Amino acid sequence: MQYKTINQDFLLNKITSTDRLFAGDYTIDPYQNCEFGCLYCDSSLDKTIYVKSNIDYLLSKQLKKIEKSTIIIGSVHDPYQKAEEKFMLTRNILKTIKKHGFSCHILTKSDLVLRDVDVLSEINDCMVTISITSLDDSIVSIFEKNVPFPNRRLQTIEKLSKNGIKAGIAIIPILPFIVDNKSLEEIIKESCKKKAQYVLYKNLELKGDQKNIFFNVLKNFYPDLVNKYEELYNDSYMPKKTFVKNLNKDLYNLCKKYKIKNKI
Repeated sequence: MQYKTINQDFLLNKITSTDRLFAGDYTIDPYQNCEFGCLYCDSSLDKTIYVKSNIDYLLSKQLKKIEKSTIIIGSVHDPYQKAEEKFMLTRNILKTIKKHGFSCHILTKSDLVLRDVDVLSEINDCMVTISITSLDDSIVSIFEKNVPFPNRRLQTIEKLSKNGIKAGIAIIPILPFIVDNKSLEEIIKESCKKKAQYVLYKNLELKGDQKNIFFNVLKNFYPDLVNKYEELYNDSYMPKKTFVKNLNKDLYNLCKKYKIKNKI
């Protein structure tokens, strides 16, 4: 993996419509591209990680011009990928957000977020959502081979909660037929044990080149599912509407069963 430093003209992106999933007003990504290399994500196609070097000054400048609001950190690229160990851009962003009195919602798969508990605990209405697509290490080894295993992510939720930080999980994306309803229930059940406060979920989307890449993964590891996926996606980047509707209903009922919120 190659790191390349770049300067930016702007950092914050305004969310123009109501963000019903992550409940944010602006987004920011400390890094461009992601070295976690999850096989369902188009953020991992480029092998160069762009590091935004002028982030502290520029963010302070932008925050002074907008009303207090919630900033989503890591909307596209994971803010706690390995580069963060060296460059610490995410930590610096958090310090700047705290200084200016904004709130934030961090989206990550990494337990590295625990390094910044000292700053997170001082930010107004801070939230951290940990992505968990499966509790099966063999599935994770295929699709998320560079990401901490599920047990570490569950422990991260528990530690965040113990430190008074609002934490939940995102089952995003849901991998049809690979992660079934029984597996989804297990994720929710175990997350509740670790004091997760909410569950977010969204179907797998296969846009552009990512669709070809994902189907190649299926051919290598799940050849018996190729035809099912072809029928389910049927020349679209989204699964069939009836599948989505039924799955959302099942997840809603699971959240109700375990008495956990299915939204923020």
